[in-house]
Amino acid sequence: QVQLVESGGGLVEAGGSLRLSCAASGRTFSTYRMGWFRQAPGKEREFVAAISRSGGSTYYTEAVKGRFTIARDNAKNTVYLQIDSLKPEDTAVYYCAASSIKIPFIVFGRRGSPGDFGSWGQGTQVTVSS
Repeated sequence: QVQLVESGGGLVEAGGSLRLSCAASGRTFSTYRMGWFRQAPGKEREFVAAISRSGGSTYYTEAVKGRFTIARDNAKNTVYLQIDSLKPEDTAVYYCAASSIKIPFIVFGRRGSPGDFGSWGQGTQVTVSS
């Protein structure tokens, strides 16, 4: 298991940007695929993006393509989510998660299943005002 701690959320006006960070404990961070999910009030947790162990492959849900960028720094045990052109509908608690599942990355990304992830952070709130 890896321990995850998110940061970087906040209140921002529509059209603004935020960069979320997720710091992982332990020396095995590079062995995990990482993902970001979000959960708005009254809604189910939604897959947002995933990144491969090396960082060479990424996958995004259609709703965020072109506005969200996932990246990782294995030397710093950190995964990031850059969010640009924020919209009020992006308001949610954002969670990072780690996965050790071994299936083709394209399948992993398309599934975007919370069940594929074994470790979760506590979440960071992003609120976008209109």
